Amino acid sequence: MRRWWKRLFYAGGISLFIGSASLTTYCAWNVYMYSGVGEEKTLAKAKDTYHFVLVPEELDNDYWRLVEKGAKAAARELDVDLEYIGPRQANIDEHLRILKKAAAAKVDGIITQGLTEVEFVPVINEIVDKNIPVLTIDTDAPTSRRVGYIGTDNYYAGFIAGRALVEDTQGMVNVAIITGSLTAVHQQQRVRGFRDAVKNEKRIRIVAVEESHITRVQAAEKTYTILKKHPEVNAFYGTSALDAIGIARVVEQFHREQETYIIGFDTLPETIEYLQKGTIEATVVQEPYEMGYRAVKMMADIVAGHDVPAITNTETKVIRKEDLPLRPARNYEVKTP
Repeated sequence: MRRWWKRLFYAGGISLFIGSASLTTYCAWNVYMYSGVGEEKTLAKAKDTYHFVLVPEELDNDYWRLVEKGAKAAARELDVDLEYIGPRQANIDEHLRILKKAAAAKVDGIITQGLTEVEFVPVINEIVDKNIPVLTIDTDAPTSRRVGYIGTDNYYAGFIAGRALVEDTQGMVNVAIITGSLTAVHQQQRVRGFRDAVKNEKRIRIVAVEESHITRVQAAEKTYTILKKHPEVNAFYGTSALDAIGIARVVEQFHREQETYIIGFDTLPETIEYLQKGTIEATVVQEPYEMGYRAVKMMADIVAGHDVPAITNTETKVIRKEDLPLRPARNYEVKTP
């Protein structure tokens, strides 16, 4: 009798042990599986948040603030991180250093300009070699391995500026050109387009081309020097956003606003004021907000594996006083992002 109870006791103990072990194994397996699923979801969520960097020519510029504004609007819509960083004022060495730093941080995509072939193409190619896509904005680097370009057709912009001068003037016109940079590709294209637009007009003569380094002060200084050296100059063409502003200041100081034709670029508040006064006759309008907005959208498509166009040109046109106010305002009004 005792043997029977002893056998029953051992059998029950063994069953209880097996059941307990099975339950422990089951719970452990479920905990493991739950943890694994959670980790996968976390990783997937992390991958959904891309980190893009927009590096402009200079931060302290109302034109680039509009680009930033558009880019940040797109970033909010897409729920991506956008870092806007660049030189305070135009400086190619610092610009390139920031690009290299962004690449070293292994960001998901870089949006920048291709200001010069010699300096920018090798750096862009180096970044692409690290499997980081690059979009050029405002200024293209077509010989690089950038994925695409979005912005103004700068040659065309210069060409329509030249045709506007032809249409708006009569008689002999002696033109001086103030350009933001003699080496930046987009500035060169704007000068070349302008030259081609007026080259067959015998009454129009280009007498000087000077560099402002994209500052109001130097644009004014160069204008002053030109008027002293070439008093016959009765027209100016400014190829960067700040050039026409500097030109207008000096022309007013010389009290020559009635006899001097000025055409510039962009629609900064000061440019609009001079346009309304009649000191500046015309300005070439770009779409900086659209450039920034569409560049971020395009970069999101690229990192998602979608094809994008090699070149996307935003709208460019010449406007005069009678065209004010401009719409949509988001491309022309500067506000805090």
